[in-house]
Amino acid sequence: MTQLSTVSLQVMWNRLISIVEEQAQALIRTAFSTSVREAGDLSAGVYNRAGLMLAQAVTGTPGHVNAMADAVAHFIREIGPANILEGDIYITNDPWMGTGHLHDITVVTPSFYKGRHVGFFACTAHVVDIGGRGFGADANSVYEEGLYIPIMKFADQGKVDQPFVRLVRGNIREPDQVVGDIFALATCNDVGHRRLIGMLDEFALDGLEQVGDFILENSRRATLERIAALTPGEAEGSMLSDGFATPIELRVKVAIGADEVCVDFAGSSGVDPKGINCPMVYSKAYACYALKCAIAPEIPNNAASLEPFRITAPENTIVNALHPAPVALRHVIGHLIPDTVYNALDKLLPKTVPAEGAGPLCNFQVSLRPASEASRLAGARRAEVLMFNCGGSGARPTLDGMNTTAFPSGVMTMPIEATEHAGPIIIWRKELRPDSGGAGRFRGGLGQFMEVGAVEGHVFDMSAMFDRVKHPPRGRLGGADGAATEIRLDDGTAMAGKGRQVVPEGRKVMLSLPGGAGYGPAAERGRAEVLRDLALGYISAKTARIDYGLGDAEIAAVEAGLKRGELPAARAFSSEVVAGSREENALKQ
Repeated sequence: MTQLSTVSLQVMWNRLISIVEEQAQALIRTAFSTSVREAGDLSAGVYNRAGLMLAQAVTGTPGHVNAMADAVAHFIREIGPANILEGDIYITNDPWMGTGHLHDITVVTPSFYKGRHVGFFACTAHVVDIGGRGFGADANSVYEEGLYIPIMKFADQGKVDQPFVRLVRGNIREPDQVVGDIFALATCNDVGHRRLIGMLDEFALDGLEQVGDFILENSRRATLERIAALTPGEAEGSMLSDGFATPIELRVKVAIGADEVCVDFAGSSGVDPKGINCPMVYSKAYACYALKCAIAPEIPNNAASLEPFRITAPENTIVNALHPAPVALRHVIGHLIPDTVYNALDKLLPKTVPAEGAGPLCNFQVSLRPASEASRLAGARRAEVLMFNCGGSGARPTLDGMNTTAFPSGVMTMPIEATEHAGPIIIWRKELRPDSGGAGRFRGGLGQFMEVGAVEGHVFDMSAMFDRVKHPPRGRLGGADGAATEIRLDDGTAMAGKGRQVVPEGRKVMLSLPGGAGYGPAAERGRAEVLRDLALGYISAKTARIDYGLGDAEIAAVEAGLKRGELPAARAFSSEVVAGSREENALKQ
């Protein structure tokens, strides 16, 4: 066996990261569902023979890849090492051994080189439908939430299990999309495998042992060095979620030790009757992600860089729900976990973590159908359309929050054109929501307004998946809260933040998605930044006056400049503003 130099091993490490990124991009290019193609709701990774993750794709979500980090070991156990054969492809959507709910399908492919098993490629993606009640929180158990696929062989030595494919097609509302996505998942693993074979040929290796050991040893050492540099201590944090019918409380204790960081969710609410519960694998994924962002963000993600983060929670709590709890909307709770962890971590690592953001993705699924028999005969059809949307992220210790940007999920907002192509739905309005970002020295990111309706001749049900209706993002160090979520019909009728709801024919749903919270007192925000926000329409004149203390003359100068067609990128709305900006910049320097 060729002994590789440190430089060669580092090159191969980078190569593996590029391989799994190509794997992810292949999935995006071949997927059928808009949630994968347009929003990037997926993950991809490469593993050694023992099932330890060596590299993950940059594209994807932490809830998928960090959960998937544990998944391959389950596949090895269930399939059996002696039954892992060349040409096999394995599949599951088990929420407790995959990535948290039935709508995520995970595909694992063993990689063989010259007849020798060298590792695994794995990927996962959210599919548009999995049968049952549909994507929503209304189920009372996981049995109602759709088709369960145990860990099994999708292909046995290169031969696809066609009875399994027929079974899937017979139990879901969008069979072409879902089956197409399963084959896309298998294809992207094959792309990774072929690139790996090329790398092994190039470096004259017979496996991943050397580079795998190098990756894991260096990642573990680097992460432990970061933890050792921190001041040991313990702190507690909490968070309130809207829940389904009653509020949910998340409680956490973070303990920084000499060689580990422990997060314990003892005291959190119990299992909810509806489908907002979170399996431990998903809670662990987002707790680890929060810690890694704060403590060791530039160390590549793999089994060893995640190992020093120890996550625990009592069984049968909202963050460690056991089978058969309903878990379809596990992301609503899971996406609040990083802000809950930061509520504690801010007391241990001051001026490190951001203010709270929108947190959960502002998702909804629309089930469309003909409004009448005459509409059906005229061409109206049934369709399922899933939309991923984002509120604003929280302001950071030195920067404003990002507008309509998903944190912690990283999923992208779907373009209107792609959504309307997926089914007879119309997005009448989609724009930034002024004043939704919490005021502060650094302003929270803006949420957005949306108006959603059906094409004429259709009616629809909406499965709402919103949070932050009653508990908006909280500011940090004197920053103001972000704006809460609002949902109603265009006639003013209020709608619930979660659950399947009928939308009458001809009505539109009006959504106001939440903004991120502010960081630091608003009185400390620079005058030039306030003027820019006003000119860009991020804040109203009322907010500029009340929250930031802007004078009427300054507001009038901005308004006059806009009338003259002056772009807000220019700070010089008056000579006084220019002078003030220079003074502030000098003080900051």
